[in-house]
Amino acid sequence: MTLDATMLEMGRRARTGAEALRTATAATRSAALSAMAAALRDRAQPILDANAADVDRARSRGVTEALIDRLALTPARIAAMAGAVEEVAAFPDPLGQATANWTRPNGLAFSRVRTPLGVLAIIYESRPNVTADAAALCIRSGNAAILRSGSDCLDSALAIHAAVTEGLTAAGLPGEAVQLVDTPDRAAVGALLTGLGGTIDLLIPRGGRSLVERVQAEARVPVLGHLEGMNHTYLHASADPDMAVAVVLNAKMRRVSVCGATETLLVDREAAGRLLPPVAEALMAAGCELRGDAGARALIPGMGEAEEADWSTEYLAPILSVKVVEGLDEAVEHINRYGSGHTEAIVAEDSFAAAAFQSVVDASIVLWNASTQFADGGEFGFGGEIGISTSRLHARGPVGAEQLTSYKYVVTGTGQTRP
Repeated sequence: MTLDATMLEMGRRARTGAEALRTATAATRSAALSAMAAALRDRAQPILDANAADVDRARSRGVTEALIDRLALTPARIAAMAGAVEEVAAFPDPLGQATANWTRPNGLAFSRVRTPLGVLAIIYESRPNVTADAAALCIRSGNAAILRSGSDCLDSALAIHAAVTEGLTAAGLPGEAVQLVDTPDRAAVGALLTGLGGTIDLLIPRGGRSLVERVQAEARVPVLGHLEGMNHTYLHASADPDMAVAVVLNAKMRRVSVCGATETLLVDREAAGRLLPPVAEALMAAGCELRGDAGARALIPGMGEAEEADWSTEYLAPILSVKVVEGLDEAVEHINRYGSGHTEAIVAEDSFAAAAFQSVVDASIVLWNASTQFADGGEFGFGGEIGISTSRLHARGPVGAEQLTSYKYVVTGTGQTRP
């Protein structure tokens, strides 16, 4: 079969899988997830072997260590992957939940009830764990999935997908409910963007700006966008210095390669003299390169000079741009100009300033006195996520099982007719 024919067949099979998941009981889908988690643990060594091959190829191509960190799996990461699937298995089933009920004066009873979206095509780059996360959330929400991993993690994704298929079949569900494109041919992405003959209901790109922009520009089906994490942490004049150090250090350096990492630090000029030196010292001691504006460099000798491009760069590396601002208004102005609408944070003891910041900053997640690295569906109690949506329609922020549902209206009468 040609690639186009193969992809169209995947779409047809996915539609069959979607029907099986939609009509399966919550207990059956939970059983599939539990079996999938067990299979991930049982297959840990083959997954590690496949991942080692991916990492070796990536290093031979000169891929940065930040991207290697995204790609690499360890026994602990596989255990965490399996644990996340078990968490999704235990998560309340969203399907059939009534999100609203009301009765009209004529006696008609209305309910708004959660339903699956249908078939999701999920395109992602160098994170092999997305294979398990996406599969688990789609199974939980009753959606079939066609997964397309990046070529750099294809071997890892195939090994993880084998565990997904094992879990589905163990619960009596068809393997085509979650399929993985097994070719690195980029034409497969183009095929997915066409909608595969109307079989795809939603596209979810998870990767860099170029991938997301291509999908949004070329897709013939709805897209749930996940842009880069151009995230900021703003130290208000009222910030506690010890908290500022702890929050900023974690927000930047806990894992520099995740989309929730802070990429720009904004410091209130009024308190920059007492806040920036200890924060900068802790960051540099942890191996972080700082690039600042004139105000920041005046306080921290040896800090590199930030150029215009730094304010809009998602480093995904131990590099942080630093800017001294004239209060909350300038901080918000900078964020709304350079941010990607992903995650923003303020550190402040002044609750009025924090409330103002959270009210006017336009982002999917806005934190007060907490690290931006909490931008994670698991930390929200969603049992995992497919990504952080920066869209304003359908779902925004962490996209878990509940966010992968639509709804229908169920109306119950007693013989009413409309006059």
